[in-house]
Amino acid sequence: MRAKILVATFPHVEGLLAAVRKARREMLRVYDVFTPFPVHGLDEAMGVRYTRLPKVTLVAALTGLLTAVTLQFYTNILDWPLNVGGKPDNSTLAFIPICFELSVLFGGLATVAALLLRARLYPGKKPWLVHTGVTNDTFALVLRKPSDDEPHQRALALLQESGAASITESEAEL
Repeated sequence: MRAKILVATFPHVEGLLAAVRKARREMLRVYDVFTPFPVHGLDEAMGVRYTRLPKVTLVAALTGLLTAVTLQFYTNILDWPLNVGGKPDNSTLAFIPICFELSVLFGGLATVAALLLRARLYPGKKPWLVHTGVTNDTFALVLRKPSDDEPHQRALALLQESGAASITESEAEL
């Protein structure tokens, strides 16, 4: 989906944080913020929700656990029971290492896959930079451009008041 966006660049972190907070107060849609280093308090200012990635990891790890228990139970009890030293066939202690390993394997692989799918990072994707130098030394705030003229003018004024060095309009694949 192509959408029109406003890209404002800032020379300092303080102006960026002020612009993000004002934009959220004015009910403008903050698409993304780019900074060359982590900024404390930016997540709260943007209103970023907690990720659901740990839930994906938990479900995948439990699936790995269930797979390990099922596989070991089937092979040791039903398919090929061996009497080793008079021990019971379904010895739970012997199942623990494989259960742990498959839980970690399934959880890790599912987490990476979910992250790549959610972030739309797939082979052949073209990189997109909102502004030159945004990954080096520039702070950038990307807003979805309001469709009406009055909110658009309000957004431009808000960005100017916050100390934006430049404001450009462009299109992006959202």
